[in-house]
Amino acid sequence: MGRLAEISLAFLRVGLIAFGGPAAHLALLEDEFVSRRGWLSRQRFLDLMGATNLIPGPNSTEMTMHLGYERAGAPGLFVAGTSFVLPAALLTGVLAWCYLQFGTLPGADPVLASIRPAVIVVILGAIWKLGRKAVTDWRLGAIAGGVAGLVWLGVGEVPALVIGSIVGMLCLRVPHLLTSAISMVAALCLPTRALLAAGGESADLAKLGLFFVKVGSVLYGSGYVLIAFLEGGLIDDYGWVTRQQLLDAIAAGQFTPGPVLTTATFLGFLIGGPAGAAVATLCIFLPAFVFVWILNPLVRRLRKSPTSAAFLNAVNASAVGLMAVVAIDLANAAISSGFALAIAMAAAVALFVARWPVAWIVVASAALGLASTAIGWP
Repeated sequence: MGRLAEISLAFLRVGLIAFGGPAAHLALLEDEFVSRRGWLSRQRFLDLMGATNLIPGPNSTEMTMHLGYERAGAPGLFVAGTSFVLPAALLTGVLAWCYLQFGTLPGADPVLASIRPAVIVVILGAIWKLGRKAVTDWRLGAIAGGVAGLVWLGVGEVPALVIGSIVGMLCLRVPHLLTSAISMVAALCLPTRALLAAGGESADLAKLGLFFVKVGSVLYGSGYVLIAFLEGGLIDDYGWVTRQQLLDAIAAGQFTPGPVLTTATFLGFLIGGPAGAAVATLCIFLPAFVFVWILNPLVRRLRKSPTSAAFLNAVNASAVGLMAVVAIDLANAAISSGFALAIAMAAAVALFVARWPVAWIVVASAALGLASTAIGWP
């Protein structure tokens, strides 16, 4: 019990200061639990970090679960993951309540309108960083482009990702199949979203929970990939939220510390109140707990498998293509005025040139929105 209390306090603290996205989270975890506390070796940390890319779920959050497992077995896994997620989930829930209470007031609209373009820039920045790492040759570029084409032509996000991953793995393992694979992907573009949509059904907690369990079960790579699944499911298929609300939820996830996936907490609150927030949060993180529990003892064998490595590369490239399509769609909704374009450009300079943390960019965008209201512009 002493170790579990130690784990809980350690990850509650980390969860409260973990700003900056997955890369920053991983650096913070390495410094805290390898360099300072010595819970595991640096090599073991690297092995676990690589293994998280082989399973669905938010990588940095899964690393907290691995660290808890290393310290106290399965109980440590669940305590570490829960403690890391809890601060962000509670803070995001409070923001969702405030959004429902005040978000439609005229005074709040300029702030939200100024944050949305900055969020688009943050998403594009994530796509750029992930793309440079994931798309390292022309074959991976073809996989990313193929998945983007599938989504653009109406295939659902989950089927497109699965197709890209499986076909891409075959291409990478058997290079001469690439031409045939491209032809197969083109043929699969024929179905339309009408064959996949469930459109227009009313939300209930069971359906909400099943949706987020499904997303958590297929979410590879960065938490930013979540945006693609939410846009396709919550907006296009179910019609539970608007694109504006999705962008505001993403902004809330950026503004709070911890995993970006607490965007689900915000959306769950909008859809089903406090119960919806709890269900969405539990269900989107539940698959990660299960996957890490199964994976941790198998890390060494999985990491050495050529097939697993090829599958991972295909999944990452597919995710980049999928995210690019969604970013374009969201940008059309967010950047609709000269002021919004100016905010986006300023955010781009802050992110790519000045290298500001994401939380600073969101706060600065909100401040510009408040300032514009005060001076009556635009």
